[in-house]
Amino acid sequence: MKFGSFSIDVAEGLVLAHAVKLAGGSLPKGHRIDAGDIVRLRGVGIEHVIAARIEPGDVGEDDAAGRLAQAVAPDHLRFSEASTGRVNVYSTVDGLFVASRSVVDRLNRVDPGITLACLNDHVPVRNGDMVATFKIIPLAVSGEKLDGACEVLRATPAFEVKPFVSRSVSLIATQLPSLKPAVMDKTARVLSRRLIVSGSQLVREARVAHRAEPVAEALRDASRQPDKAPKMIILFGASAVIDAEDVIPEAIRQAGGEVVQVGMPVDPGNLLVLGRIGNIPVIGAPGCARSPKENGFDWVLDRILVGEEPSALEISGMGVGGLLMEIQARPSLREPEARLAPADNVLTVVLAAGKASRMGKRGPHKLLAEFDGVPLVRRSVMTAIGSRSSSVVVVTGHRKNDIEAALSGLNAVTVHNPDYASGMASSLSTGFSVEQARDADGILVMLADMPGVSSGDLDRLIAAFRRSNGQSIIRAVSRGKRGNPVIMPKSLFDEVMRLEGDVGARHIIETSGVPVVDIDIGDSAHLDVDTPEAVIAAGGVLKG
Repeated sequence: MKFGSFSIDVAEGLVLAHAVKLAGGSLPKGHRIDAGDIVRLRGVGIEHVIAARIEPGDVGEDDAAGRLAQAVAPDHLRFSEASTGRVNVYSTVDGLFVASRSVVDRLNRVDPGITLACLNDHVPVRNGDMVATFKIIPLAVSGEKLDGACEVLRATPAFEVKPFVSRSVSLIATQLPSLKPAVMDKTARVLSRRLIVSGSQLVREARVAHRAEPVAEALRDASRQPDKAPKMIILFGASAVIDAEDVIPEAIRQAGGEVVQVGMPVDPGNLLVLGRIGNIPVIGAPGCARSPKENGFDWVLDRILVGEEPSALEISGMGVGGLLMEIQARPSLREPEARLAPADNVLTVVLAAGKASRMGKRGPHKLLAEFDGVPLVRRSVMTAIGSRSSSVVVVTGHRKNDIEAALSGLNAVTVHNPDYASGMASSLSTGFSVEQARDADGILVMLADMPGVSSGDLDRLIAAFRRSNGQSIIRAVSRGKRGNPVIMPKSLFDEVMRLEGDVGARHIIETSGVPVVDIDIGDSAHLDVDTPEAVIAAGGVLKG
């Protein structure tokens, strides 16, 4: 390929390097100049163009990018059409992206104009996530070099997505007087949320004394139980493992298993134990795994959930990148095709779990107050059902039985948050953890105590979300002041599920970098009823 400034006299057949504006339109970059174009160029006084002459044996940028993509095994992957020398690659499953640095480096060293960029090795991805992109830098590359690059890709996989496989998980937690039962309850809930994306289930839990013998007996019992899916056992010790002879590794050995590794160079997560009883993996979880934030436990858990068997050598090689802060692994989509993807599946999660503490001690519950003879919580859920939401989930907590009774007969799923007293974050996590959320493009979060919000208001939010093709946060406002409800796109689900304490998603909305689209729905965006006076002022009648 020859690149440079060419006279119009010899421009026919050249490929433009830069767009050229003309009256009534333009000639785009990559356009092959024909005789008619030359007439138009002369007509506006253009005598030279920056272009490339494609030589025999060269391959144009789009054809070259397409050939690279064709050299990759298509299992669990989707490839975009080649455009401007680029092909983007997307996962078609929830799973683990696995890359070979040596193969990617080898490809990128064939020729500077032939490039492959991808996610880091062993990064969890969701269906639809972009995982890699091929980009041809010049307008054409040598066919010989392209053949060499394709051969690299065919010889050894540069990357793949391994789908998650569901497992039946047993949780064994050890007890000491210093460990509160509430901590152990939270441990089970957090583990259950971690398992959702793979379709795995926590099928049983045992709590035993923090000694090797009872832990070994619990391990033997869990390994003997009949389960539908392949087994996995998670051990949470009441005290951290500090030695290869400590309670957890010793219990694995006493149960007839082997200890693969004690400790890992990932922080948080240093104190992990990995073992095996027959073909059943056993993870001694570090204390940090009681938190939903990503840590070394996730690195090992994800590998097992896609069928890998991490070795001591692999775990000891996790130190580079093992200092974890907040991992931002989700890429931004960069091609028109991705932005045009439909976002039709919007799940509405109605939060109805709060303690209603501002209603006074032993006071009436605000969600049972009646508006036009209908309990507020029922009215809110009916509003959600009447919208264009795909489905409706209600998170309950305080006075669960009364709230569920008020919802009797409605086409909505209720899910209880036993940790509702800890604040809104646990209710958000509960709502975002339901099975329906796995296939949702976005989740509309609606507070159950906002009587002014209508189905039409929700439809306006959902329509804006669909116009953004699921790539934006949609927020209700009133005269420019932020309010509720809010729609969160799929790319932020994991961040929402990592929230803790009495906080909502405001920090995520303001710092995620995802575009925010504000939709004015009037005063309804701010009207919530937290006190008896507010209920009455809004036209409600106190009940319950």
